[in-house]
Amino acid sequence: MENAIQHKLLTRKAVKVYDPEYKMSEEALLEILEAANQAPSAWNLQHWEFLVVHSDEAKAKLLPLAYNQAQVKDSSATIIILGDKEANKNIDTVFDPAIEAGTMTQEIKDTIAGQVNGVYQNEAYAYEAAIMNSAFPAMQVMNFATLNDLGTCAIGGFNRTGIQEAFNIDERYVPALIITIGKTLKEPRTSERRNINSVTKFV
Repeated sequence: MENAIQHKLLTRKAVKVYDPEYKMSEEALLEILEAANQAPSAWNLQHWEFLVVHSDEAKAKLLPLAYNQAQVKDSSATIIILGDKEANKNIDTVFDPAIEAGTMTQEIKDTIAGQVNGVYQNEAYAYEAAIMNSAFPAMQVMNFATLNDLGTCAIGGFNRTGIQEAFNIDERYVPALIITIGKTLKEPRTSERRNINSVTKFV
Protein backbone atom coordinates (compact mmCIF):
# COMPACT_ATOMS: atom_id res chain seq x y z
CA MET A 1 0.00 0.00 0.00
CA GLU A 2 1.28 3.43 -0.98
CA ASN A 3 2.13 5.66 1.98
CA ALA A 4 2.19 9.46 2.07
CA ILE A 5 5.90 9.76 1.25
CA GLN A 6 5.63 7.32 -1.64
CA HIS A 7 2.60 9.19 -2.96
CA LYS A 8 4.49 12.51 -2.92
CA LEU A 9 7.46 11.09 -4.78
CA LEU A 10 5.43 9.13 -7.30
CA THR A 11 3.17 12.08 -8.17
CA ARG A 12 5.96 14.63 -8.55
CA LYS A 13 5.85 16.53 -11.85
CA ALA A 14 8.01 19.12 -13.57
CA VAL A 15 6.93 22.58 -12.44
CA LYS A 16 7.04 25.26 -15.13
CA VAL A 17 5.24 28.10 -13.31
CA TYR A 18 6.61 29.29 -9.96
CA ASP A 19 5.55 31.95 -7.49
CA PRO A 20 8.15 34.69 -8.11
CA GLU A 21 7.40 36.25 -4.71
CA TYR A 22 8.47 33.12 -2.81
CA LYS A 23 12.08 33.33 -1.69
CA MET A 24 14.01 30.41 -0.27
CA SER A 25 16.78 31.17 2.18
CA GLU A 26 20.33 29.92 1.72
CA GLU A 27 19.77 27.76 4.79
CA ALA A 28 16.72 26.07 3.23
CA LEU A 29 18.62 25.42 0.02
CA LEU A 30 21.62 24.06 1.90
CA GLU A 31 19.36 21.66 3.78
CA ILE A 32 18.20 20.15 0.48
CA LEU A 33 21.74 20.11 -0.91
CA GLU A 34 22.99 18.37 2.23
CA ALA A 35 20.53 15.58 1.47
CA ALA A 36 21.62 15.55 -2.18
CA ASN A 37 25.24 15.31 -1.08
CA GLN A 38 24.48 11.94 0.53
CA ALA A 39 23.86 10.41 -2.90
CA PRO A 40 25.84 7.33 -3.96
CA SER A 41 28.73 7.48 -6.42
CA ALA A 42 31.28 5.18 -7.99
CA TRP A 43 34.04 4.44 -5.47
CA ASN A 44 32.38 7.13 -3.31
CA LEU A 45 34.33 9.77 -5.25
CA GLN A 46 31.35 12.16 -5.13
CA HIS A 47 31.66 13.45 -8.69
CA TRP A 48 29.81 16.74 -8.21
CA GLU A 49 29.67 20.29 -7.03
CA PHE A 50 26.63 22.54 -6.76
CA LEU A 51 26.42 26.08 -8.13
CA VAL A 52 23.32 27.80 -6.76
CA VAL A 53 21.95 30.64 -8.87
CA HIS A 54 20.08 32.56 -6.19
CA SER A 55 20.49 36.32 -6.64
CA ASP A 56 18.50 38.35 -9.16
CA GLU A 57 21.76 39.33 -10.85
CA ALA A 58 22.81 35.71 -11.29
CA LYS A 59 19.34 34.75 -12.55
CA ALA A 60 19.51 37.48 -15.18
CA LYS A 61 22.87 36.11 -16.30
CA LEU A 62 21.58 32.54 -16.49
CA LEU A 63 18.23 33.25 -18.17
CA PRO A 64 19.45 33.72 -21.78
CA LEU A 65 21.84 30.79 -21.37
CA ALA A 66 18.83 28.63 -20.41
CA TYR A 67 17.08 29.82 -23.58
CA ASN A 68 14.86 32.23 -21.64
CA GLN A 69 12.87 29.54 -19.87
CA ALA A 70 10.72 31.51 -17.41
CA GLN A 71 11.15 29.08 -14.52
CA VAL A 72 14.80 30.15 -14.25
CA LYS A 73 13.64 33.71 -13.55
CA ASP A 74 10.61 32.97 -11.37
CA SER A 75 11.82 30.05 -9.23
CA SER A 76 13.58 30.73 -5.94
CA ALA A 77 16.84 29.30 -7.26
CA THR A 78 18.38 27.23 -10.00
CA ILE A 79 20.88 24.60 -8.98
CA ILE A 80 23.54 23.83 -11.56
CA ILE A 81 24.84 20.30 -11.03
CA LEU A 82 28.50 20.21 -12.01
CA GLY A 83 29.96 16.84 -12.94
CA ASP A 84 33.57 16.35 -11.88
CA LYS A 85 35.78 15.03 -14.69
CA GLU A 86 38.72 14.74 -12.29
CA ALA A 87 36.97 13.00 -9.42
CA ASN A 88 40.06 10.82 -8.95
CA LYS A 89 41.58 13.86 -7.22
CA ASN A 90 39.02 13.40 -4.43
CA ILE A 91 40.62 10.19 -3.19
CA ASP A 92 42.51 11.66 -0.22
CA THR A 93 39.66 13.96 0.78
CA VAL A 94 37.16 11.10 0.78
CA PHE A 95 39.23 8.19 2.07
CA ASP A 96 41.65 9.70 4.59
CA PRO A 97 38.86 10.55 7.10
CA ALA A 98 37.62 6.96 6.75
CA ILE A 99 41.10 5.68 7.59
CA GLU A 100 41.28 7.98 10.61
CA ALA A 101 37.83 6.76 11.72
CA GLY A 102 38.93 3.15 11.39
CA THR A 103 36.34 2.26 8.74
CA MET A 104 38.94 1.78 6.01
CA THR A 105 42.50 0.51 5.96
CA GLN A 106 45.38 2.10 4.10
CA GLU A 107 45.66 -1.10 2.07
CA ILE A 108 42.07 -0.80 0.86
CA LYS A 109 42.61 2.85 -0.01
CA ASP A 110 45.75 2.02 -2.00
CA THR A 111 43.92 -0.72 -3.90
CA ILE A 112 41.01 1.56 -4.79
CA ALA A 113 43.36 4.42 -5.70
CA GLY A 114 45.14 2.14 -8.15
CA GLN A 115 41.85 1.18 -9.78
CA VAL A 116 40.60 4.75 -9.95
CA ASN A 117 43.78 6.31 -11.30
CA GLY A 118 43.94 3.54 -13.89
CA VAL A 119 40.50 4.17 -15.38
CA TYR A 120 40.92 7.95 -15.18
CA GLN A 121 43.64 7.74 -17.81
CA ASN A 122 40.71 7.35 -20.20
CA GLU A 123 39.25 10.82 -20.84
CA ALA A 124 36.03 9.38 -22.28
CA TYR A 125 35.45 7.40 -19.08
CA ALA A 126 36.16 10.46 -16.93
CA TYR A 127 33.53 12.48 -18.82
CA GLU A 128 30.95 9.70 -18.75
CA ALA A 129 31.52 9.14 -15.02
CA ALA A 130 31.05 12.85 -14.35
CA ILE A 131 27.69 12.91 -16.13
CA MET A 132 26.45 9.57 -14.78
CA ASN A 133 27.36 10.13 -11.14
CA SER A 134 26.09 13.71 -11.03
CA ALA A 135 22.64 12.37 -11.90
CA PHE A 136 22.36 10.78 -8.45
CA PRO A 137 22.45 14.01 -6.40
CA ALA A 138 20.25 15.67 -9.03
CA MET A 139 17.46 13.21 -8.28
CA GLN A 140 18.06 13.66 -4.57
CA VAL A 141 17.52 17.42 -4.97
CA MET A 142 14.17 16.83 -6.65
CA ASN A 143 13.06 14.17 -4.19
CA PHE A 144 13.89 16.15 -1.06
CA ALA A 145 12.41 19.34 -2.50
CA THR A 146 9.22 17.38 -3.18
CA LEU A 147 9.16 16.10 0.39
CA ASN A 148 9.39 19.74 1.51
CA ASP A 149 6.35 20.65 -0.65
CA LEU A 150 8.46 22.51 -3.19
CA GLY A 151 8.36 22.27 -6.97
CA THR A 152 11.29 21.42 -9.22
CA CYS A 153 12.07 21.12 -12.90
CA ALA A 154 15.11 19.40 -14.36
CA ILE A 155 16.35 21.20 -17.46
CA GLY A 156 18.77 19.68 -19.93
CA GLY A 157 18.42 22.30 -22.63
CA PHE A 158 20.92 25.08 -21.95
CA ASN A 159 24.13 26.57 -23.30
CA ARG A 160 26.78 24.59 -21.45
CA THR A 161 29.72 26.49 -22.86
CA GLY A 162 28.01 29.79 -22.14
CA ILE A 163 27.31 28.81 -18.53
CA GLN A 164 30.89 27.61 -18.11
CA GLU A 165 32.19 31.00 -19.25
CA ALA A 166 29.58 33.24 -17.60
CA PHE A 167 30.03 31.72 -14.15
CA ASN A 168 33.79 31.09 -14.43
CA ILE A 169 33.42 27.35 -13.95
CA ASP A 170 36.71 25.48 -13.93
CA GLU A 171 37.28 23.19 -16.93
CA ARG A 172 37.46 20.31 -14.46
CA TYR A 173 33.66 20.47 -14.19
CA VAL A 174 30.92 20.07 -16.78
CA PRO A 175 27.45 21.59 -16.26
CA ALA A 176 25.47 18.36 -16.37
CA LEU A 177 21.96 19.49 -15.46
CA ILE A 178 20.13 22.48 -14.07
CA ILE A 179 17.24 22.20 -11.64
CA THR A 180 14.84 24.99 -10.79
CA ILE A 181 13.33 24.94 -7.32
CA GLY A 182 10.66 27.01 -5.62
CA LYS A 183 6.98 27.28 -4.75
CA THR A 184 4.57 25.95 -7.37
CA LEU A 185 2.17 28.60 -8.66
CA LYS A 186 0.40 26.53 -11.32
CA GLU A 187 -0.01 22.79 -11.02
CA PRO A 188 1.77 21.07 -13.90
CA ARG A 189 -0.09 18.94 -16.38
CA THR A 190 -0.34 15.22 -15.83
CA SER A 191 1.94 13.01 -17.87
CA GLU A 192 1.78 9.30 -18.50
CA ARG A 193 4.42 6.61 -18.21
CA ARG A 194 4.89 3.56 -20.40
CA ASN A 195 3.67 0.29 -18.93
CA ILE A 196 6.36 -1.31 -16.80
CA ASN A 197 6.04 -4.58 -18.71
CA SER A 198 6.90 -2.80 -21.95
CA VAL A 199 10.18 -1.42 -20.60
CA THR A 200 11.33 -4.37 -18.50
CA LYS A 201 12.97 -7.59 -19.58
CA PHE A 202 13.99 -10.41 -17.28
CA VAL A 203 16.87 -12.63 -18.46
